[in-house]
Amino acid sequence: MAGLFGLLVGSFLNVLIHRLPRDESIVHPRSRCPACGVAIGPLDNIPVVSWLVLGARCRACRAPISIRYPLVELGNAALWVAVFWRAPSWFDLVSGALLCSSCVALAWIDADFQLLPDAITLPGIAAGVALSFFSLERTPLQAALGAALGSLSLLAVGWTWSRLRKVEAMGLGDVKMLGMVGAFLGPWGVFLTVFCGSILGSLLGLFLVAARRGGLRTAIPFGVFLAIGAVVTYFFGGALLREYRALWP
Repeated sequence: MAGLFGLLVGSFLNVLIHRLPRDESIVHPRSRCPACGVAIGPLDNIPVVSWLVLGARCRACRAPISIRYPLVELGNAALWVAVFWRAPSWFDLVSGALLCSSCVALAWIDADFQLLPDAITLPGIAAGVALSFFSLERTPLQAALGAALGSLSLLAVGWTWSRLRKVEAMGLGDVKMLGMVGAFLGPWGVFLTVFCGSILGSLLGLFLVAARRGGLRTAIPFGVFLAIGAVVTYFFGGALLREYRALWP
């Protein structure tokens, strides 16, 4: 059931990924083919199945349908199943599922548009703090501290870098996103998310430099790596912290 609901929510995430960056309503009109504009019927809107049956093409105009759509749906379904097995309570299940789905949407949007919409991050902060009152994994104080630490720490880093190098280091979208992550994962979750995201982002930057496809000033969508870091932290953060603490007698 977690997987099936994850598929359905994944289909909705595709709507968010396509419409939010374009300032379009996520309610009206109903889903349409981006190529020809023909409305997609209910039988052609079944997650993953319709994409396979249609041969990855629009029924009306035969324009190709990106593989991104089933990947988002399947990825979200897999994350929801994993969250179900990990979460110690129903409220923590909701928290984990909401965090993972938000990260999926934000990662794809940032990769395409270098944008992290407030419509996801700000409600995410509120939801993370609200759900903490019923959580077995974090307290409201930890959620509030995590949200504050996530936002203020990244804001301070960006401000300092901008003052030193006279260039904008990151947008406020990253700041709000890390605040959302902190609301769900607490202060230590912020630290691990930034740590994992920075390593992944640095590896990509080094690859671009080595491949001569970018330089030290090449902008990369840091929200993608924050999203990956947050998901890794959610599932493996406890084990990583235990290993880290074991290094210090």
